Amino acid sequence: MNAPTERPTPKDLGAKGGALASRLRSEIQGDVLFDPFSRGRYSTDASIYQIMPIGVVVPRTRADALRAMQIAVDARIPLLPRGGGTSQCGQTVGEALVIDNSKHLNNVLVFDKDARKITVEPGMVLDQLNKFLKPHNLFFPVDPSTASRATIGGMAGNNSCGTRSLRYGNMVHNVHAIKAVLSTGEEIEFGPVRGDLNKVGGPPKYRELVTKMHDLYAHEKAEIEARFPKLLRRVAGYNIDMMSDTGFNMAHLLVGSEGTLAYFTALELDLQPVLVHKVVGVCHFPKFYAAMASSQHIVNLGPSAVELVDRTMIELAREIPVLRASVEKFVRGEPDAILLVEFAGDDQAEQVAKLKQLVELMADLGFPGSVVEILDANLQHETAEVRKAGLNIMMSMKGDGKPVSFIEDCAVSLEDLADYTDRLTQVFEKHGTKGTWYAHASVGCLHVRPVLNMKDESGAKKMRAIAEEAAELIREYKGSYSGEHGDGLVRSEWIEPMFGARLVRAFEAVKDAFDPLGLMNPGKIVRAPKMDDRSLFRYKPGYQVMKIDSVLDWSEKGGFGATVEMCNNNGECRKRDAGVMCPSFRATHDEQHLTRGRANTLRLAISGQLGPDAFTSDEMYDTLALCVSCKGCKRECPTGVDMAKMKIEFLHHYHKRHGLRMKDRLVADLPHYATTAARMPWLFNLRDAIPGLAKATEGWLGLTAKRRTPRWRGDTFFSTVRPGSTAATGDEVVLFVDTFNNYFEPENAHAALRVLEAAGYRVHVAKPRDGGRPLCCGRTYLAVGSIEQARAEANRVLDHLLPYAERGVPIVGLEPSCALTFRDEFLAMGLGDGTSTLAKQTMLLEEFLAREKSADRLKLALKPLPEKRALLHGHCHQKAFNAVKPIQTVLSLIPDFKADLIDTSCCGMAGSFGYDTRYYDVSMQMAEMNLLPAVRKAAADTLLIADGTSCRHQIADGTGRKAVHVARVLERALG
Repeated sequence: MNAPTERPTPKDLGAKGGALASRLRSEIQGDVLFDPFSRGRYSTDASIYQIMPIGVVVPRTRADALRAMQIAVDARIPLLPRGGGTSQCGQTVGEALVIDNSKHLNNVLVFDKDARKITVEPGMVLDQLNKFLKPHNLFFPVDPSTASRATIGGMAGNNSCGTRSLRYGNMVHNVHAIKAVLSTGEEIEFGPVRGDLNKVGGPPKYRELVTKMHDLYAHEKAEIEARFPKLLRRVAGYNIDMMSDTGFNMAHLLVGSEGTLAYFTALELDLQPVLVHKVVGVCHFPKFYAAMASSQHIVNLGPSAVELVDRTMIELAREIPVLRASVEKFVRGEPDAILLVEFAGDDQAEQVAKLKQLVELMADLGFPGSVVEILDANLQHETAEVRKAGLNIMMSMKGDGKPVSFIEDCAVSLEDLADYTDRLTQVFEKHGTKGTWYAHASVGCLHVRPVLNMKDESGAKKMRAIAEEAAELIREYKGSYSGEHGDGLVRSEWIEPMFGARLVRAFEAVKDAFDPLGLMNPGKIVRAPKMDDRSLFRYKPGYQVMKIDSVLDWSEKGGFGATVEMCNNNGECRKRDAGVMCPSFRATHDEQHLTRGRANTLRLAISGQLGPDAFTSDEMYDTLALCVSCKGCKRECPTGVDMAKMKIEFLHHYHKRHGLRMKDRLVADLPHYATTAARMPWLFNLRDAIPGLAKATEGWLGLTAKRRTPRWRGDTFFSTVRPGSTAATGDEVVLFVDTFNNYFEPENAHAALRVLEAAGYRVHVAKPRDGGRPLCCGRTYLAVGSIEQARAEANRVLDHLLPYAERGVPIVGLEPSCALTFRDEFLAMGLGDGTSTLAKQTMLLEEFLAREKSADRLKLALKPLPEKRALLHGHCHQKAFNAVKPIQTVLSLIPDFKADLIDTSCCGMAGSFGYDTRYYDVSMQMAEMNLLPAVRKAAADTLLIADGTSCRHQIADGTGRKAVHVARVLERALG
């Protein structure tokens, strides 16, 4: 076959970039992104590599994508299709025009329930697909841990597998047909080929490819039989072993091709019925080797999955707030490893019987009493989520040394698994490191990542040495060097040592037949660079971050730069349903407005890769603008990326250079002018009282005229309640009333005071000793990065509340964003050791009451309410600190009352964000995803409960209905 056409040099590509961008913008409807910041956000995936693309296209339609593809081909510019960008081997980075399918090309095209088939666009996310299929009792059975953000096109490109491949096989076994476009322009449907090849239909190019592939297989049949591993988990090279003399499926050649052969436009998938009944057994082992040796026996019981979690992963998971409680439910003691064994089917009794067989087997193997039996579906889900988080858990390690992906998908037969893992562990020890193990014990494919410092040249040298020794082991065991995550940049080099030169030439022939121009994602699978070419690394030679005079304390993770670098691009923030993170991405689906996108941009900026002033540039401001500081990432990102805190640091430096807008000054200084506003509320409420004034001042104040601002009150809480302790004589508690509940909704503070007193507590109302203006947490200053002013407010709080905290008196707050600042930002502002003491004693009203109930100390007599049902919306910060459940706990004290939690992300108001003229539309998009539709559906006699002041305002603005603080509900139940 002909060699590929010579491609342009990097210099040529750069010169063509401007012309390419101009033509794309004039001929397609989608986004065309060629600026350095946008390109930088697409320069990485979840691998160790970073390559700046030439540009990015986010097509709105299939026609957009094909036109962009043709324009690039005309200019001889390489093409790189991309989905979620979570590839771990560098498949989705390259010097090419990136086509991002994930935003718009994510629709169901054809669904045939009876035939159990569905056709989707390549950007369809797996979880979204299964959500669509669930009402039909069907699902797509390939289930990688990245299901919340993995696109079907990307899964097909990588030949993804998942936890249940033992039962359902890999992606290649579940894809029926693929519509794709070649770089030469032909659009073809690739599918089954049966019978006489001379009678194959389709365009001439397709018939030509069918003949070439059949002839290639016939010529290399003996070599394929001799060199291809006899394992399910074999995803290296091209799937020429799936060909046969009697019939084959041309789509199977595209599966696992990593975008190197064609651009997918539609994929037809085979579906499976949902297995209703599942049971899980968690097998505990005192030694890792014993777990590996036992796997081959456990598989004989017919499980649907057998997943490994090692000691390192268990210990790291216990350090992650979102996972800790779940781990403690199914891990007993300190095992060296556990195996999660799942049985699934249509008969519950049959699955329970198999679980009992597992218990007996473990006893026979010498581990009696070692199985935790899980029949509860919720705990099964929690257990699965911990295992799914395996990669991200490992990447939460602090410091420059991180678990590195390069040999993690090696697979061997089950009888060799224990010896292989033992010998590879010895290789790690030889090179002064260790590996973390997890994943698919059922199919002999264990994910292992040696801990290496890839910022240093020694890291690359160790990686090369370990790879060479691992390759020798895999050859010895006749295993597979690429068992799940594909080849990409990190493993393509190792195809020839595994398969031999002859089959590599055959793979090149496949590439050249489909892509004679050599433009489809070059450098992957065939003609690849060296895996340890440091010029391709994320941390290239000479990489260093600029010295930033940070105003917050980042020492826990090694400084601000190291904290930013904690993002490993795993893409957990791209999920669209569960949890809070990331609300702005859920609204826009743009990489820019994503925790990962922001962290990547920050890293590129502080390392000088976007120019000398990038860190405090307007482009950097725009990157962080839609971060609503929900803190969802603080809890939900397994690698510990805390973008809300990073944004505070950034805003400090940005505003130091550029100054504050009027709207920012109004927000920041609110605690200072609030006392004046309370004396003249009529004056400060004029904006919404005089018709047209809100619109007239919109440009000056920066506040949208589409909303009414909070109404100032003259009857503030502190104007009607004397500070100090109340008459009650019970246990002491301090009530901290924040700025918002004092000046705008004092009835909430009155309600909280009455509830605490009714429960018999001696309540101290917090106020400064000097009798000055009320205490404030400093949140409004933090929102604009004014750290010094926030410190001043925090010190006033500490001066008054620390003596109580040191005596063990609980500090109870009402507004989540205020009270929880004591447990978060206070610890990072350099205020001294007292902040830890204050943090331990601070809780929200519902947390305090739930704690007292749990300790059997709560004496609160509540009566039934006229309303019997409520809808509860949790404030983002409550979710971040796991403080939503306590609200449900205290509401359950009301007789005959049921509160249902609305499954929401951020409400979208997020303090002053939703009032900003620039962000009103995005704010409402966030609210319309879940919150507002749920409120509108609620019956008129359903109570609406939201502890966040901004949440209550968003509900009122979006639905006209009023939500109340939980304190008000409890007060009414007092009678």
